Parts: sequence; C-alpha cells; structure tokens
Amino acid sequence: MELASRVRQLQPSQTLGITALVQALRREGKNVIGLGAGEPDFDTPHVIKEAAIEAIESGHTKYTAVSGMPELKEAVCAKYQREIGHKFSPQQVLIAGGAKHALANAIMALCESGHEIIIPAPYWTSYIELARFSGATPVVLETSEDSSFKITPQQLESAISPRSKVLLLNTPSNPTGAVYSRAEIEALLQVINRHDLFVVFDEIYEKILYDGHEHVCLASYPEVLDKLILINGVSKTYAMTGWRVGYLVAPEPLIKACTKIQGHTTSNPCTISQHASIAALQAEPEIVERMVVEFDERRRFLVAALNEVNGLKCLTPGGAFYTYPNIAAYLGRQHAGTKIETSMDLCNYLLEEGGVAVVPGEAFGTSEHIRISYATSMENLKEAVSRMRRVLAQLD
Repeated sequence: MELASRVRQLQPSQTLGITALVQALRREGKNVIGLGAGEPDFDTPHVIKEAAIEAIESGHTKYTAVSGMPELKEAVCAKYQREIGHKFSPQQVLIAGGAKHALANAIMALCESGHEIIIPAPYWTSYIELARFSGATPVVLETSEDSSFKITPQQLESAISPRSKVLLLNTPSNPTGAVYSRAEIEALLQVINRHDLFVVFDEIYEKILYDGHEHVCLASYPEVLDKLILINGVSKTYAMTGWRVGYLVAPEPLIKACTKIQGHTTSNPCTISQHASIAALQAEPEIVERMVVEFDERRRFLVAALNEVNGLKCLTPGGAFYTYPNIAAYLGRQHAGTKIETSMDLCNYLLEEGGVAVVPGEAFGTSEHIRISYATSMENLKEAVSRMRRVLAQLD
C-alpha cells in the first residue's frame, strides 16, 4: 500500500512501544518491571473521580464546544491568574485531547515546509516527529551533563536562521528532569525577543519539582505574550493520563486556527473528562504535594543507587519523574554473543536478561543514555536496580 510521504517518514513512539511491549510480556506470564512509561502510578484523586461520576449522573454526556467547555477554560484562566498574576481570556484557551494533542494543533497551525523548529536535545520523542509531520525542519541543539542538559543563549543565537519560526522549550524536562532557572529563562528571552521567535512552552511537569526548584512560566514576561504558546494539561500533575485532557493557551488568532483544525479532526475532548479537569484545577494543592513527596523519595533512592552501579553516571533531576543515566561505559561490551553497540542494544539486553524495561536515549536524541521512570513503587525500583546491577556486571 502506497502511503503518504508525511506518514512514511514518521517514526513510532518508542516510549509507547516499550509500554505496549511490557504489557504483552506480562500477559505471557513474564516477570517484567516496566520503567518506561511516563505515567504516574498513583490513582486519580477521589475528588476528581467524584466530579466525573457526578457529570455522568447529571447527564453531561453530550458534545461541548469544539474548543472545550467555557467553565474549564475559565478554570485554566483562573489557574494562571492565581499562580503568575496574568489574566488570560477564555478566548485564548483551547481544550484538547491531551497535551500532545494541544502541541500537535499548535505546530500544525504555525509551521509548514520552509520553516525551522529549534528543539533542544534531549527532547521528548514526539517533538521531532510533529515537526516533520508539519513539513518543518527540526533544528536540534545538543546538550550534555556539562550544561545540566540545558541550552545556552549562545547556542540559541547560533541556531537561528531566516527560516526559524519556533523554539520548543520544555521545563521541567522529559527525559532529563532539567529545570531552567529564572536567570536562564531571562537570558534566553533576550535572544528570543531580538529575533521575534514564537515559543512553544511545554510545562506539563510544572508541579513536579524538587530541592527548592521553581517553575518559571514564560507568561510571567509580558514582552513575549504575543508570541507565546503554553502547552499544559492534567495528566502528570493529577495522575489523569487516561482522561486525555490538555490545554493550549496562546494569542487568540492561533486559538481560532487550532479550533478549526480540531473541529475537523477530533472535535471536543471527552465531556466527562472536562468536568473532572475542572475539579482538578480547583483542587487543594495538597493532593499534588503528597504525590511529589513520594516521587522525591523514589528519586533520591534511584539516583544514589544508579550511581553506585559501576559504569553508570546519573545527574540528579530537578523535576518530572525520570532519571537519564549515561551508559557510555557499556557501549562496545558484550555477553554470550550479544554485543552492546547502542543504547537500544542495552535496553534490549536489560529486558531480555533482567526483565527490566527502560527507554533508549535514541528516542530522545542522544546515543549514550537511557531513560528510567521512577513513577512506580519503591519495591519495583529496588528490584529493578538489583536486576540491572546483576546483568550489567555480566558484560565483558
């Protein structure tokens, strides 16, 4: 079958692929510890589930406006006014079927062939694919442990060309957990403002922070508002990944354009999930803080444990729920005829020999790392590290 070229060039999501593989292996009865999914293991808080049940019982099961319920848009606006003091209008908000859907809408509305999208690496795997799907060219800015996986103003300046349309910035970061400080954000803003770039600002992990790190929302800076697209949602903060609600906050002309796209693709997000999301955005912060405390305990254990494994080097993430250890010391090694040449090879080895599923760095634009999610129990993390230590020691 001859498919469209825009589809042929897309690569499947490796993170979703790992999750599906883990589920398949478990159905076969295999004991696999899955550390690949970007999904909180906590249940959705009760107050949010109650709002969904009430919506069902009250008959809220029909279409809403394509761009989402006015009440949910108001809740999004209230969130930003409460947290950063800026008052967006509901006309600047689009409710989508997840943050990924919001991101796809924005990129499709902004970019086409001839444009460039600047993307720091390591990056979330869908950034590159959505850029290509729009017809734009991704321009990747490499980072490393030396820069704590963050780009510098000099890097950004050197990457900008007459074709540059968008900078895609994610903080806290998936996959590294890197968090840009206020000084780092303001230094990047000087470059952004000089070159009149659009900024797609993915802040989906904004509430999952540690060690006194703060989330600096770009909407705090009025000078960038006419070029700023915020991507956010309820999935990570409120353990609502399956509810599929994200939102886009942007200048009204872009919201109108994205609404047209959504109107011809998915129409409105799930009505019941929208009611639940209102409850989430209005919930007491303690329900999130309790999850972050547990994430932090797991983070501290995992970073220390990984750094005790000979050959692994792991920075301490400032946010999100991933570690991104460097596995370069294992490249070129082998065991029983299996040679480890890439991070994908190492991930396959860990899965086959140790029953531990992690994601290769190639999915995020680097070749010497793996991503490990600690959105699982401490018991699973301890067992996973034990298995990894055992099978890594077998490599010659």
